Amino acid sequence: MISHPALETKFAPVTITEQSATGEIQGYAAIFGDADRGGDVIERGAFSACLARRAASVKLLWQHDPAQPIGVWDSIIEDEQGLRVKGRLLSTVQRGAEAAALLNAGALDGLSIGYRAVKADRRGPHRHLTEIDLWEISLVTFPMNANARLRPQNDELADALRSAARAFQ
Repeated sequence: MISHPALETKFAPVTITEQSATGEIQGYAAIFGDADRGGDVIERGAFSACLARRAASVKLLWQHDPAQPIGVWDSIIEDEQGLRVKGRLLSTVQRGAEAAALLNAGALDGLSIGYRAVKADRRGPHRHLTEIDLWEISLVTFPMNANARLRPQNDELADALRSAARAFQ
């Protein structure tokens, strides 16, 4: 895997709240104020400068591998809770269809952000990230945060995932 030498990854709490037949997913890629197993806490507003500069260039990757894009993020915004994302898995890309099948089977259920810490400070045992340069958001197998999971929430989602997976069978 090729990676940017200063790029860090952060597994963050997420729940898919919706997916349409077109492979659309939405949920949270980061939750503010929640310490992860690495001891980092993302503060509200940490993504704002980056998103103002280049939200459209943040990639949807497979396992942080820049050679394996599996979809596109259509919307990335900060709200009161965290970093809310909306995107589409591309079933016309083999790995995108595989990701949909793995999500549907419950074998894959995490999201993780790839970023560079621009501003951070240490408070007790935690590093508080106050400005983050976000590069990518990946579907991953092992999220660092126990709450960093994607979960189908309805039958329409499960049907859409099964349909995307059948496209490559």
